[in-house]
Amino acid sequence: MKFFIWLLRIVLFVVLLGFAVKNSSMVTLHFFFDAAWPLPLVAVMLIFFAAGAVAGLSAALGTFLRQRRELVRLRQELEAGARQE
Repeated sequence: MKFFIWLLRIVLFVVLLGFAVKNSSMVTLHFFFDAAWPLPLVAVMLIFFAAGAVAGLSAALGTFLRQRRELVRLRQELEAGARQE
């Protein structure tokens, strides 16, 4: 099973590397006040992917922290109930 996972990782890496090499042409991002920033297309895609991942994780962070607090509270209740018996 470990061999299959490593093989899958290698294939995925090669595919993504080929994608990056084929999309290395320059694009220009235009900002406000006539500001422009030339970057390779793959860098722009990586930046926006990372920004989307951060936005998604920050959106889920509130739910994660709320569930964690609830788990701590329930464990404390369980320990208190076990001590009373």
